[in-house]
Amino acid sequence: MAGKYLIVGLGNIGPEYAGTRHNVGFMVLDDLVQGANTIFSSGRLGSVATMSYKGREMILLKPSTYMNLSGKAVSYWLKKEKVPLENLLIVCDDIAIPFGTLRLKTRGSDGGHNGLANIGEMLETFSFSRLRVGIGKDFAHGEQIDYVLGVFETEQQTALPAILKRAVQAIKDFVFLGADRAMNICNTSPTAQ
Repeated sequence: MAGKYLIVGLGNIGPEYAGTRHNVGFMVLDDLVQGANTIFSSGRLGSVATMSYKGREMILLKPSTYMNLSGKAVSYWLKKEKVPLENLLIVCDDIAIPFGTLRLKTRGSDGGHNGLANIGEMLETFSFSRLRVGIGKDFAHGEQIDYVLGVFETEQQTALPAILKRAVQAIKDFVFLGADRAMNICNTSPTAQ
């Protein structure tokens, strides 16, 4: 059964956050709509776009609630679009995995990520799929906030387009092939050089 999918890229709104590590979820969704003949428009609790891929309808959401309150937007759009929980995919940054590594999972803890924590709280479950984009943890003790809200280094920015393309492909695989096959492909593919 094809059905509808809700793909959520996490980030913070506002020009001061554009291009920061914490906004990689927004970046992936922006990359996904490139050439797809769709644009994001302002909707309730976020920017929304719709597109289809091989007969599957995707609702793309960039919450405007700021990272720590992402669950409010996710919960609203899941209900509004009547998307089953198994067709929800959250795209976010992760400091626990190396820069450029992608990890797709169908459940898990929040891993210290405030956006995932709030989504789990609002949905009353952590049994939702998430695509984590590794940003590494190249920071000193106590500097995590500055790091995630900082921009990518020059060489990382050079590598970023290829990473975003791989993340976009992982989303398409999730929607078309299903979570299990998509995980198999995504989690065994090479990391960025």
